[in-house]
Amino acid sequence: MAETTLAGTTVPELLAELAALEDPKARAVNEKHGDDHGVNLGKLRAIAKRLKTQQDLARQLWATGETPARLLALLICRPKAFERDELDVMLREARRPKVHDWLVSYVVKKGPHAEELRQIWFADPDPVVASAGWALTSERVIKKPEGLDLAALLDLIEARMKDAPERLQWAMNFCLAQIGIEHPEHRARALAIGERLEVLKDYPTPPNCTSPFAPAWINEMVRRQQQK
Repeated sequence: MAETTLAGTTVPELLAELAALEDPKARAVNEKHGDDHGVNLGKLRAIAKRLKTQQDLARQLWATGETPARLLALLICRPKAFERDELDVMLREARRPKVHDWLVSYVVKKGPHAEELRQIWFADPDPVVASAGWALTSERVIKKPEGLDLAALLDLIEARMKDAPERLQWAMNFCLAQIGIEHPEHRARALAIGERLEVLKDYPTPPNCTSPFAPAWINEMVRRQQQK
């Protein structure tokens, strides 16, 4: 694998630069959320801005398996350059929450394979993979709901969200909230499901932030919409 890139920056040099940004306090915070790095994301984004788009370098950084390198890869890659099966493999490798989230949000959603992968991942037996399918479904709930059976999605959420593993539960809860926010005809049922299941009802929420508890979230966002 060639290490020298068009910009004259090598993978080992970038790994060393990222390692130098490691902050033990930041790592301690990140590890509470399942992430294994202590790199300030603002500084990581500055490196990405310097490198600009480099697809080959992005693939090399991803291949290192290191979380900061993979996050950097996702910022400098060309989303439309990935094949569907390549993205599927990457998603199944992405076990760290931030890498998983950025891969879905910054790459898959912007590429041509989002809908096909949504369908592949949605019912996957691996709850982390399935959470990506639910995240892509939420994107469609918001931006392109035509063809989605929202009532059936609410059926699944009502039946499975309460006992779902954490990452999948969060993704399903987000979908529940977006259905309630974006689709008034389903709002009463979405609110009722949230109230009955009580998922994330007691989640600690900082002042001036919206609770992830779906009924509170739905009501607050609808209130804001009505004030515009």
